[in-house]
Amino acid sequence: MSRQSHHQLRIIGGQWRSRRLRFPAIDGLRPTMDRVRETVFNWLQSDIEGARVLDAFAGSGALGFEALSRGAKEVIFLEKHAKAAFQLKDNLKQLDARNAQVWAGDALMWLEQNPEPYDLVFLDPPFGKDLLQPALNKLTLLPGALVYIEHEASLEPEFPGHWEELKNKGTKEFVFRLFEVGETS
Repeated sequence: MSRQSHHQLRIIGGQWRSRRLRFPAIDGLRPTMDRVRETVFNWLQSDIEGARVLDAFAGSGALGFEALSRGAKEVIFLEKHAKAAFQLKDNLKQLDARNAQVWAGDALMWLEQNPEPYDLVFLDPPFGKDLLQPALNKLTLLPGALVYIEHEASLEPEFPGHWEELKNKGTKEFVFRLFEVGETS
């Protein structure tokens, strides 16, 4: 086979540190870069152990696998693209990770039908598809939950008023932010 059909990502911390996982070459699938993941998991280091995590728009699963590697109690991966969902399942099998599930389908539909309490949610939808705002509007979380969001720098999403922005960083192309859900009034 002359063309490489899979790419690799490296888990940067925890029990699977330095393990490489494959992900399919799919247009628009862009794993969160190592240096960004390192920053994000430094922000989250005291909040991962024992957390229930939702990785919506999982893609390569980089964020969810990193959370599992660092002691998350459970991770639910949501991925619409069948090839990517299959690879997520295969990677979980290779790691012998039994505390994770992959839901192959539309993340927006899943969020609407499953208003479950998660401790941490990763929202990193494909850029240019207008998915972030609808996802934010469908997300139901308890006070104290954390939400990591990655989006295009040009996008100005409307965040719920009871969310407090704890951290943010960015480049010319994208912004990544961490919020904590507060009490609703």
